[in-house]
Parts: sequence; C-alpha cells; structure tokens
Amino acid sequence: MAKEKSPRRPRAETPKGFRDYFGAEVTERAEMLRRITEVYHRYGFDPLETSAVETVEALGKFLPDVDRPNEGVFAWQDEDQDWLALRYDLTAPLARVAAQYRNDLPSPYRRYAMGPVWRNEKPGPGRFRQFYQCDADTVGAPTVAADAEICAMLSDALETVGIPRGDYVVKVNNRKVLNGLMQVAGVLDPADPNKFAHERGIVLRAIDKIDRLGPDGVRALLGEGRKDESGDFTKGAGLSDEQSSIVMLLTDNELSVDAAARLLKLKEVVRASPIGTEGIDELAQIASLLEAQGYGPDRIDIDPGVVRGLGYYTGPVFEAELTFEILDDKGRKRSFGSVAGGGRYDDLVKRFTGQSVPATGVSIGVDRLLAALRAKGRIGQEAAPGPVIVTVMDRDRMADYMAIVAELRAAGIRAEMYLGNPKNFGNQLKYADKRQSPVAIIQGTDEAARGVVQVKDLILGAKIAAAASVEEWKSQPAQTEVARADLVAAVRRILGNS
Repeated sequence: MAKEKSPRRPRAETPKGFRDYFGAEVTERAEMLRRITEVYHRYGFDPLETSAVETVEALGKFLPDVDRPNEGVFAWQDEDQDWLALRYDLTAPLARVAAQYRNDLPSPYRRYAMGPVWRNEKPGPGRFRQFYQCDADTVGAPTVAADAEICAMLSDALETVGIPRGDYVVKVNNRKVLNGLMQVAGVLDPADPNKFAHERGIVLRAIDKIDRLGPDGVRALLGEGRKDESGDFTKGAGLSDEQSSIVMLLTDNELSVDAAARLLKLKEVVRASPIGTEGIDELAQIASLLEAQGYGPDRIDIDPGVVRGLGYYTGPVFEAELTFEILDDKGRKRSFGSVAGGGRYDDLVKRFTGQSVPATGVSIGVDRLLAALRAKGRIGQEAAPGPVIVTVMDRDRMADYMAIVAELRAAGIRAEMYLGNPKNFGNQLKYADKRQSPVAIIQGTDEAARGVVQVKDLILGAKIAAAASVEEWKSQPAQTEVARADLVAAVRRILGNS
C-alpha cells in the first residue's frame, strides 16, 4: 500500500509586493501620525474611519493608472454577485461618505483619515501593493481659501514632524491653467471635453516626468515619442513643435523667478482661454491668502510645472517636495522628492448625487515621509528602549514576580516578567539584551527574605563593559541592591539617566 504523502507545508514568506512592520517601525509611524493628527485637529478637522472594502462601483474609474480604469484594484465577487474591492486610496471612500451622509454631516465637512490602502500593481524597489496614507479634506467649500488652508496645514504638519523650513516646499498650480494652455495649444475643445482626451493624458504624464526626463525627454513625449536607454519606445501625444512650445512653458525655468511675474506671463499666454484666466486668478488669490498668514515662497510657492497624475482634479493642485539631498542605491546625490500631494476635485461626489459638490484635500505618503525623517536623522537613530525585565529565580515564587511587574506597570513603567524557561539565568539576561531592556530586576530567596531586590542597570553595564577599565568597572557597579519598597524609585532614577 502506497504511503500517503503528508501535506506540503506552506512557505513562510510575505506575498510579493507586501511587507511586515516590526516594533520600532510601527512605533515610529504611530508617533508621526500622532503629531500630524494634532495639527489637523488644531485646524478643526475631525477623524473619519471608513471600511477597507468598497464596492467597485463606488470606487469608480478614478484609479491612479488612468490607462487601466477599474483595474489596479484587488477585487472579488461576493455571494450576491456584487463586485467588491480593497480601497486604493482614502479619497474615493470619502466621496461615498459625503454622498451617503450628506443630510447628517455639516457643510463644509472637514475630515482627516489615515490607514493602509491597496493597489494591484507591479511591485518594484520601494514600491509595495499595500502602503499607508494620511489624508485631510474639506468637502462643500467652493472658495480657494479652502485650498490655501490645506496647503498651510500641510506646511505646518511637515515642520511639526521634523522637516525643518528650508528642507521642503509646497508647490501649487491649477488644473485650469493647464487646461488653458492646452486649449491655446489646440488639444482641448471646451465644446467637446472628450476630444483629445488621450493626447491630454500623455501631455499631463509627460510634464509630470520633467524632473526625471528633463526638457528634451518631455518634448519628445509631447511630439512623436521617446526611446529610452533600453531601446523601448513610448508613443507621444503627436503635438507639433508650435503646440509643444506652448505646453513647455510649464517647465520654463524663467517662470520660477517670482510668483507675480510668473502668473503675469502665464496670463498673457492663456488670455484667449477663459478657463485658463480663471485659473491664474485663483492662483493669485491663493498666494495672497497664504502671504497674509505668513506662508511665503520659502514654504509654499506657485509652480506651473505641478501636474498631479489623477484625472479627477478640477482646480488647484499641490505637491510637497523635500529639497534636501540623499544618496541613491548607486551612491549618487539626488533630491528626496515628493512626500505628499493633492488638489481640488469638485466632480467626485457628483458621481453619487448628480450635483457638483466642491472638495479639496491632500494625501501624505506615510512611508515616504518616515523614510525622509530617517534620512534627516529625526527618527531611527537609536532603538527605542524595551521593557524592564523582571527575572525569575524561583519557580515557586511566580506570584511575587508578577506582583513586582504589576507595581512597575501601575507606576507607568513598561515592564514584563520573563516567561521562558528560567533554568538558565544567562538566557534571561540575553533575552533582556535582545529586547533592548534598560533594567533587569533580580530577587532570589535570600533577597526576598531580607526585603530587598537587585536592580541591574543594563545600559550602564553595556557602556562599562565596552569602554571602562577594570578599576572603573569596580567603582561604577551596574547592579545595586535596594529595599523592596524603593524599587520603583530606583528604576525611575535609572530610566531618567538613560
């Protein structure tokens, strides 16, 4: 009789495009989000948590990859034959909430949200299928004062978490200006919005790649197309040289000298386009509102080259760029780049209500911002201290050790009792070391009878062992005996000095 094969063991590995987050990473993220939340709260925004799952119909065709509407999501069909999907951002769920609860919510409705989102896209270096976002949006405010407020709040949030002034700039543009330029260039027909839609999509994506491709690469994509270093050819928008020159004004370095002069020159170019002129006027108003609050171009600046990839933006768009340099994988210097972006999307809620509902907001890439803080040395320089470890010397005195742990916790001190095999005391100290514990508490039968405990300063012990001479080691004992009643005070002294 053939022997039955045992079932194959599952492989212990994360799915492709996903990752695990351990203690310090989770703690650092939580602390950063706490600080951002304080800023949002100060601005009067309320928290909102939505389901991780939405109907595919509710998510709509506003996915980041405009070439694949309704693709790029993790979707499945339930028993009722409805198609459901994991949310790909936090904005689409907000549009559904704003429509579903429109009679109950205040107008304008100001909310912030944070959590994981999922995109069924090809993973790559630093590109995952699950990542965190932190959003803030105002729904129901048509005035560009709402856009200016979002930009100011984003600036405050970056500085609050540890990105100093001078290391970032929030760049602001307006989709209406882009549309005005494309109207002048002949690739937008106000009478038929769908005409030239494909070409406009290529134009927007090309302009968005100016930092990576440079002016020549962008101009190639505006024309017949571009061949990259590998020989792959990307078909262009098919614009003439004259049309391309008009669009390339968005990347003109001369436009970055002064915001007022910049807007004046752009207004001259788009004067034949009412929508373009309206966009210029809105940008001037945003700049004026920000200046009145003390947000100058060193923090928030008008930049015609900001595009933003999502097709649902209808007005001002903004992007937070970190300007300090880091080294890439090949040791080359480069600017860190964007960590947040957003804009006005007045038509997103309309999909549910049939009526235009003004909205504007921003999304912070949490993992990107955390990476920036690590690059600046604001987090991750030293491992967070672990808990105080209460060692176990006598198995029959477990209740006494648990009482010590409870006393430390009641005093607000993070503590745990060693729960492994207590037979080898050395293993207990190795465990404490692996947990980055600052203190170990030791009490055998003799200490218990005398009403004392041994308090071992593990941080000082490590420093002495690494650098001190034998004489210094003897004069600075890392382990002291204290009365049982003085345990909490002794631990606090050590934690205060570490």
